[in-house]
Amino acid sequence: MYKIAIVEDETNLSALTKKYLEKEGYQVTTFDNGEDAVANLDSNFNLWILDIMLPGDISGYDLIKIIKEKNKKTPVVFTSARVEEFDRITGLGMGSDDYLAKPYSNRELVLRVKNILARVYSSDDNDKKSNTFDFNGYTIDFDKRIVTENGVNINLTSKEYDLLLFLLNNKSKAFSRDQILDNVWGSDYFGSDRVVDDLMRRLRQKMPNLSVETIYGFGYRLLV
Repeated sequence: MYKIAIVEDETNLSALTKKYLEKEGYQVTTFDNGEDAVANLDSNFNLWILDIMLPGDISGYDLIKIIKEKNKKTPVVFTSARVEEFDRITGLGMGSDDYLAKPYSNRELVLRVKNILARVYSSDDNDKKSNTFDFNGYTIDFDKRIVTENGVNINLTSKEYDLLLFLLNNKSKAFSRDQILDNVWGSDYFGSDRVVDDLMRRLRQKMPNLSVETIYGFGYRLLV
């Protein structure tokens, strides 16, 4: 699973971009300032999406220098509301792999991220390994969308797998039933939130080692 970091102080934009990328199977972490991003450099993200103008003392330009010093191979995508040629040329000159001017289409961003990841990591032997993930005795194959335990396939439905992926991408975070509905079924779903409880019950039955905590009156959280 590719790990992507978004450094963006516009929380609504950051949350929406995270949602689009997670639907593609990426593990996404967001930061709203450069200081927090620097503190998490050891998380070894496969790609960074950086806003140039950030609150605090560390800008997107400062961040890319620090990221590239740690690993020159790590791709970086700049975003900015400043569309001047200076921003674009400066960013590319500092080693960024792409540049998007705000407001940008998240669908376009996803396509660009896919292309960059394929270009940077396609020749890396570890790439195949990164598309599987072991968790609590289960092996999740993100390319095939299957889950196995001790080599035996656990027959998850498409929605059960989508729920599992959402939980794995948001370990230790608590989500309400409405939030799970929006992320797994889509914002255009109309119906009772009881479908969340039913789907969670079936997922727990098939994968009892997941340790999903029920937060009564609110929702659920995957414990680690």
